[in-house]
Amino acid sequence: MMKHNFSAGPCILPQEVFKKASEAILNFNGLDLSLIEISHRSKDFVEVMEQAQALALEHLNLQGKGYKALFLQGGASTQFLNVAYNLLNKKAAYLNTGTWASKAIKEAKLFGELVEVASSKDANFNYIPKGYDIPSDIDYFHCTSNNTIFGTQIKEFPEVEAPLVCDMSSDIFSRVLDFSKFDIIYAGAQKNMGPAGTVLVVVKEEVLGKVDRAIPSMLDYRVQIGKDSMFNTPPVFAVYVSMLTLQWLKDLGGIAEIEKRNNAKAELIYNEIDRNPLFKGFAAKEDRSPMNATFNLVDEVHKDTFDALAKEAGLNGINGHRSVGGYRASMYNALPIESVQVLVDAMQELEKKA
Repeated sequence: MMKHNFSAGPCILPQEVFKKASEAILNFNGLDLSLIEISHRSKDFVEVMEQAQALALEHLNLQGKGYKALFLQGGASTQFLNVAYNLLNKKAAYLNTGTWASKAIKEAKLFGELVEVASSKDANFNYIPKGYDIPSDIDYFHCTSNNTIFGTQIKEFPEVEAPLVCDMSSDIFSRVLDFSKFDIIYAGAQKNMGPAGTVLVVVKEEVLGKVDRAIPSMLDYRVQIGKDSMFNTPPVFAVYVSMLTLQWLKDLGGIAEIEKRNNAKAELIYNEIDRNPLFKGFAAKEDRSPMNATFNLVDEVHKDTFDALAKEAGLNGINGHRSVGGYRASMYNALPIESVQVLVDAMQELEKKA
């Protein structure tokens, strides 16, 4: 039976990427050596790293604008710490829209004063706060663009005088934005870019070097930039698969094309959630994420029947996070719209049986 992978992450990636990656594990670049056994200092892997960095900047339209792309380790969770280490001198402002924003706030508090400008915790993070004030005397403003667990997404980013930092882990490369508004963007690879094991950090160099503290080498963006993401041995497989996925996206037509496809998938599932009397959406309609659709049954009496229908249809990874319950359809770039249609068909089948 064909599986339809709605997993929130690690998640679905393009089949052609899997094929090329598997071939590289056995014989990379005709070397009769595996990708994961050659030196990371070799010409063959250095070209991989350079290509991955160049593709990331190209997709974000940040080439030649003073930005560097880094592929680091430790995931986005280490960047909660890294951002503050490199930027927080006295005070920073954070928007709290969910679990990962809350974790970022916790880490940054170790380094200075934190102002939580707004939070949607009062409604279990089912909306994006709006109309909040951002202090002018801050070192930077931090937000999370897409909230995987709760299914919300920031549609409009605030204008700030200080550097703008954004965790884009679950919607990087999914929609057209003016990425030059951001001074630091970071994103774990395991949603739209590659396997778990690396994190992309895109940083505008001019915002660095302004804190008073000494920064450990591994956590210093300037050190990582100086060593081209290879201060220590990089996660070669994760970087290689990320490079393949970024090339796949370019061949499709880039972010503009994938945004059209993502919007079509989101429209299909949200229309069914709103139409079907057995389901209700979790996130506020104006803040719904095209990446992660969260929804619940109106009556839990139907849970066993729907779960059986989902299993029979080959739907994988649709159980909601424990913070929300119900269901979550993660529809990252590589998920085909045909898989979303199978989920919609199962929802309609439940309606017929009820």
